[in-house]
Amino acid sequence: MLSNDPDNDPGHDDSSRSHQSPDGTDYDYYEDASHGPLHMPEADYVDVKGNPIMQQSLTDKLINIEVLLPNGDDAEALGKVIRRSVDDEGRLKGKYNDSPFYNTLAYDVQFSDGTVKEYQANIIAQNVLTQVDGDGHYAIGFRIVGHKMEGDAIRKEDRYITRRNGQKEMRKTTKGWKLLVQWKDGTRQWIPLKDIKESNPVDVAEYAVARGIDDEAAFAWWVSYVIKKKAAIISAVKARGKKTKTSHKFGIEVPRSVIHAMELDAASGTTFWKDALDKEMYNVGGAVEVLDEGEHAPPGWSKSSGHMIFDVKMDYTRKARFVKDGHLTPDPETSSYAGVVSRESVRIALTYAALHGLDVFAGDIRNAYLQAPSSEKHYIICGPEFGLEKQGRVALIHRALYGGKVAGRDFWYHLRSAMESMGFTSSKGDPDVWFREARRHSRANAADYSNDADQDSGLGAKYYEYVLLYVDDVLVISANAEAVLRQEIGSTFELKEESIGPPNIYLGGKLQSVELDDGTKCWGYGSSQYVLNSVKNVEDYYFKKFGKQLPPKSTTPTKSGYRPEIDTSRELNPDESSYFHQLIGILRWIVELGRVDIYTEVSMLSSCLALPREGHLEQVFHVFSYLKKHHNAVMVFDPREPDIDFEQHFPDQDWSYSTMGRADMKEELPPNMPTPLGEPFVIRAYVDSDHAGDQVTRRSRTGFIVYLNGAPIYWKSAKQTSCETSTFGSEFVAMKQCCEYLRGLRYKLRMMGIPVESPCYIFGDNQSVLANTCNPGSQLKKKSNAICYHYVREGCARNEWIATYIKSEYNIADLLTKPLASGEKRFYFVRKILHYI
Repeated sequence: MLSNDPDNDPGHDDSSRSHQSPDGTDYDYYEDASHGPLHMPEADYVDVKGNPIMQQSLTDKLINIEVLLPNGDDAEALGKVIRRSVDDEGRLKGKYNDSPFYNTLAYDVQFSDGTVKEYQANIIAQNVLTQVDGDGHYAIGFRIVGHKMEGDAIRKEDRYITRRNGQKEMRKTTKGWKLLVQWKDGTRQWIPLKDIKESNPVDVAEYAVARGIDDEAAFAWWVSYVIKKKAAIISAVKARGKKTKTSHKFGIEVPRSVIHAMELDAASGTTFWKDALDKEMYNVGGAVEVLDEGEHAPPGWSKSSGHMIFDVKMDYTRKARFVKDGHLTPDPETSSYAGVVSRESVRIALTYAALHGLDVFAGDIRNAYLQAPSSEKHYIICGPEFGLEKQGRVALIHRALYGGKVAGRDFWYHLRSAMESMGFTSSKGDPDVWFREARRHSRANAADYSNDADQDSGLGAKYYEYVLLYVDDVLVISANAEAVLRQEIGSTFELKEESIGPPNIYLGGKLQSVELDDGTKCWGYGSSQYVLNSVKNVEDYYFKKFGKQLPPKSTTPTKSGYRPEIDTSRELNPDESSYFHQLIGILRWIVELGRVDIYTEVSMLSSCLALPREGHLEQVFHVFSYLKKHHNAVMVFDPREPDIDFEQHFPDQDWSYSTMGRADMKEELPPNMPTPLGEPFVIRAYVDSDHAGDQVTRRSRTGFIVYLNGAPIYWKSAKQTSCETSTFGSEFVAMKQCCEYLRGLRYKLRMMGIPVESPCYIFGDNQSVLANTCNPGSQLKKKSNAICYHYVREGCARNEWIATYIKSEYNIADLLTKPLASGEKRFYFVRKILHYI
């Protein structure tokens, strides 16, 4: 215990240790019997967010990283970064840069033999990233070299239990056993049997048999089965991916527990993990109520548990998260998910914002789930993460902790209640689109006023402001978007200050303001950053496997004339199949981000997931080569009305003398739709089909794309579920599928309060279908298409849609029915959907 009284300090020497401060006040150094005076290092310079400037040694996140580095004779050795390198005069070597790839600061790295060598930060960072998988873990091999049995393990003689009926049964337990794993880099690690058994059952089983421990209680109940099913299990494990060293991420050792985190901090002389833990537990502290020592949970509360998860971000920041063990709680009887707005609704809202000159602001809710009350009555016993004084006490969970089975639902309910209290209404067309009536502060155009009285009174025009919710991501569209976000939503939820502003990265893509050639301002959505990162990863794999670069200058997603369904090349092995599945998943996400120009090819390759072949993988590489050349495509949500001669192309038809001419043949409007406000959209659709395009099943492919004014809103390319005998039949099926979507779109727009005053204008290139669709006097000659025929004609009679002919070379939907060869036709279609800037 320290004392300020010199008389009570046996180590105090007044004659030698007394000094004066600049203001004349005496002060004393403290030292005990075994230590000299303590040196207090100067604090690092930090920016306004508390991040260190110039990365001084106290907060240097590279120090203590473990990584394989070149160590002479083209060999690699595991080294540990121990400190900064300095020259003879004590000055740091190299120059700091925020980007790790341009950071030339030098570091001393110590290897297992005790030697210390100097490496630049960018070399260290590059080696870390090349040695880890997509999750940041070392993807390296290992072998089992030892085992140990701890005191709580079940003994061999106790491996059976006896049921009440007298029947004996083996205990299913791995408790108390650990295996010693030696990684390829030479390091060793003790891993609990329960973990390595799940990831590598065959390796563990063979080791147990070889060491004669397969009759132990932890092995006897499962080893014999694994040996019998060895071939099938190996195939399944390989398909899941490579073995990874999960103890490290980006070269930094990840704690297995709170105690281990404190040990790592003590060994490195830093507080990175402690700081991450303190930050997380500060947030969790508001979600739980810790009872007094010895106090029990109230009646009706069930016991649960939780644990701490540690992680390392790509910038080497340490992160801790306390999660509830939801997998140990009963399954809920209702939905347990948080709400997510559809991307279609986002495109509609952005086009609406541009059409009406509204602001768009985005923000993230901080610790979203922790702000929502929990619907479950669960309690936990505090562990070491809560601190010594609270450890072992009962804590009631009052907020939705991450990991809980209904945490997402609880947050969604809480968010809905908050939105309703602010006067917003959930749209029946998309429950995560919220809207409410508002008025502009200043006069708008006369067309914006809902009635003459509002215009004469000088009041601002009425309109709807929208809030789009994707779990904890908030997008506000309003004339006062920032005020709605900060003052209203921000008064109920804590928002991340750095996230508030015009949207930049939203739902995985880059959102940016675009000015068109006539000065019209609107929003553009691009995926260039995600595409380039994906292409870089694929290029690295391709070079390692084949020793060459991706095919250069690809002008189409796949090679001309290629049909995946008749590919007879070699079947992929499990590892290659797993990689093929990953790449298809990436490409599907890129299509979701707006890359319609690869949709058809990706859809065709996706149908080969069950039995991928070498040729399929080659074409996937070809798609990435195409994306590399055309990565900067942006989908622009153009609010301008299209230039169409409606009287010439869409003349009115008299349906009164047809079978559809009944007086009640009118479009059914939703009875609970809100009052429409603002300007309506012109809805256009282009539809086409490729008859019998699949050369194996001879099924046709439907393709259509829908626009609101000049903005692409929805697109589809999919094989039809029936096999049609004629082009007429496949085109009619495509027309019906397009009309089904348009009916749903008209409902969604109306339930968002957007006026829908005119029919949808459909463009197709099959004159027989168009004649049977829009001609009141036509008669169906083929009964096999009766449902499509009546469905489409009924919509025409109700004035929901109307169709006209367009030449095939101008039908944009042709891009979504079959792979097109490079040329002016393909370029024309792509330019009608995407902008390259």
